[in-house]
Amino acid sequence: MLLSLVVFLPMVFALLLAFARGKATIRMAALVLSIVEFLVSLLILKHFDIRSAELQLVENVPWVSRFGINYFLGIDGISLWLVILTTFLLPITVLASWKSIDEKVGGFHICLFALQTAMLGTFLSMDSILFYVFWELSLIPMYFIIGIWGGPRRIYATVKFFLYTMLGSVLMLIGIIYMIHLTGKVNGVFSASFLDFYKLEIPFVGGSLLSPQALLFFAFALAFAIKVPLFPFHTWLPDAHVEAPTPGSVILAGVMLKMGTYGFMRLAIPLFPEASVYWSWLFCLLAVAGIIYGALVAMVQTDIKKLVAYSSVSHMGYVILGLFALNSYGATGALYQMLSHGISTGALFLLVGMIYERTHSREISKYGGLAIALPIYSIVFFIVTLSSIAVPITNGFIGEFFILLGAFAKDKTFAIPATLGVVLGATYMLWMFKKVFFGVEGEIVRQMDKQPHRDLSKRELGLMLPLLIVIFWMGIFPDHFLRWSKSSLDHYVNNFSNYELTITPGAK
Repeated sequence: MLLSLVVFLPMVFALLLAFARGKATIRMAALVLSIVEFLVSLLILKHFDIRSAELQLVENVPWVSRFGINYFLGIDGISLWLVILTTFLLPITVLASWKSIDEKVGGFHICLFALQTAMLGTFLSMDSILFYVFWELSLIPMYFIIGIWGGPRRIYATVKFFLYTMLGSVLMLIGIIYMIHLTGKVNGVFSASFLDFYKLEIPFVGGSLLSPQALLFFAFALAFAIKVPLFPFHTWLPDAHVEAPTPGSVILAGVMLKMGTYGFMRLAIPLFPEASVYWSWLFCLLAVAGIIYGALVAMVQTDIKKLVAYSSVSHMGYVILGLFALNSYGATGALYQMLSHGISTGALFLLVGMIYERTHSREISKYGGLAIALPIYSIVFFIVTLSSIAVPITNGFIGEFFILLGAFAKDKTFAIPATLGVVLGATYMLWMFKKVFFGVEGEIVRQMDKQPHRDLSKRELGLMLPLLIVIFWMGIFPDHFLRWSKSSLDHYVNNFSNYELTITPGAK
C-alpha cells in the first residue's frame, strides 16, 4: 500500500486544500502537506532492495478483468529516483509560489497537488492503461496552471502544449490497444501489463517502417519524443516555459519532461528492442541536432527565461543520446542526467523568477552590474550556472560524462558533435551571466539601488539551499545515487545488448 499512499496522498491533500480559507493559511498548509508527501516517499528507500532488479513494493489488483487491465503499481531502480525527485521538488515549488502566485491561490495549489499525483502515477504504473490514464491526467492541471496563472500569451502556449502532447498520446493509445490485442492472440487471455508486453515476440524486418514492431515502436516513440521534447518536436516547450508561472516552469522542466525519457526507458526501447537498435542512429542524430540547435538558439536569446528554456532542449538531447547509445554507460548517464537536469534547470527557473518578481523584466540587455546590487543572489546563480554547464564536482558533470562515454563507445560520429554541445552550453550560459551580473550597471540595476532588502530573503535562501546541497552531493558522491539503480540498469541493458550484436542497418 506504500506506493498507493505516495501516489494518491497529494490528491487527498488537494481535496483538503479546497476547504482551506485565507491565502496565508492555504500557503502554509500546502507547504506542510508537501513536506509530509516527501517524507512519506522516503519510506520507499527503507523498503527498497538495491541488489534486486525486480519490481518491488508491488500492488496488483484486477480492475477491468475482461481485458486484463489491473491496478498495477511497482518500482525499480529506474523509477526510484524519479519518484524521489518529484516529491523533493514539490515543497520547493510550493514555497516558490508564495510571492509569484497571488490570485486564486487555493486553485493553484489544488492543481499542483493533482499534477503531483498524475506524475507519480506515471512513474509507478506497470499496467499500460493505468499508465495512459496518469499520463493524460497530467495534462489537465498543467493546462490550468499555464492557462490561468501564466503570462500574456498563456492561452496560445497552453493550447499549443495541449495539442502537441495529445497528438502523440493518441498514437500511443493505438499502440497500447494493439499490444493488448496481441497478448490475447498469443496467450488466449488479454493483458495490459508491461510484464506481459515484454514477453511478446513482435515481427521485425530491418529497413521496413511497415513491419509491426517498427510501427509500434514509432507510435510509442513519437509520444515520448514530443514530451521530452526531442528536436524537431520541441517548438511547444519555449512558449510553455516563457508563459508559465515560475512554479509551473520548475515542475515542467524538473519532472514532466522526464516522463518522456522515462517512457523510452520503460516502454519504447525494452518493448521493441530490434527496432530500437536498428533505428538508434536516427534518434542519436536527432539528439545531436537538438543539442547543437538548442545551444545555438539559446545563444541569441534576449530573454533570460527563454534562454533557459532552449537550454532544456539541448540538455534533454543528451538524455536521448545516452538512451540510444544502448550501452551501460549511456543508460547510466541518461538516468543521472534526468535527475541532474531536474535539479539544475529547476533551480535556474526559480532564480529567473526571483529576479523577475523584483524587476518585472527578463531582458538581458536591461541588466548589468547585478553582482554588486545582489551579491548573495549572484553567488547562488553562479553555482547553478556551473551545474548547468557540467563543471566537475557538480551534478551536471556526472551525467554528461557517462553519456559521452556511451556515445563514443557506440559511434564517434555522434559523440564528437555532442561534445561540441558542451562547449556551446558553457558559451551561452557564461555569456548570459557576464551580461547580467557584470559590466556597466543597466537601467534596472540603477533603479534597484534605491530599493532596500533587495537580495535573497530567508524564504528564497531556504528553498534554494536544498537544491545547492544536492548539486554538490550528486557531483561529489554519485555512487550514493547510482548504486540504487545499478541492478535495474544492468537488467535493462541486457535486454537489448544481444540485438546490438545481430542487427545492423540494412539487415533483412
